[in-house]
Amino acid sequence: MEKPPKRGRPPLSTKGRAVRLLARREHSAVELKRKLAWRGVDEAEADKAVNELADDGWQSDQRYAESMVRQRVMQGYGPLRIEAELEQSGVDSALVRAAFAEIECDWLQLAYETHARRFAAPGNAKEWQKQYSYLRMRGFQSDHIRSVLKGDPPVSD
Repeated sequence: MEKPPKRGRPPLSTKGRAVRLLARREHSAVELKRKLAWRGVDEAEADKAVNELADDGWQSDQRYAESMVRQRVMQGYGPLRIEAELEQSGVDSALVRAAFAEIECDWLQLAYETHARRFAAPGNAKEWQKQYSYLRMRGFQSDHIRSVLKGDPPVSD
């Protein structure tokens, strides 16, 4: 059900609603269509508006993917988690690979930093499992996690 427009403001068009969403942050095309549908916009109308915005350069899945990768790396997430989030947002796998290629990240070093912010070295099997699960949920690969938990120093180039 749509909210009535506030006094003095004309109702927004579908394209206007999409631009308002994009003004807050980047969105993938699929995500933007989903949000418009949630707001009661017809699917065909949402498709048309999102396609027009993409043609005009307001919406870009490539820009969204690059932004998401940078943001998640800064938050301490690993490549598996980031890739899954982008896939869930409907970003094409070629764009995901391109976004990962753009960013220069030492995933092992990031795993060490993420672990160090939260934990000390594991003292027993229960702690080891807890820390392993934490890093796995953050999206790091098993070999990186094992290296971090064993205390192997990261190799610097």
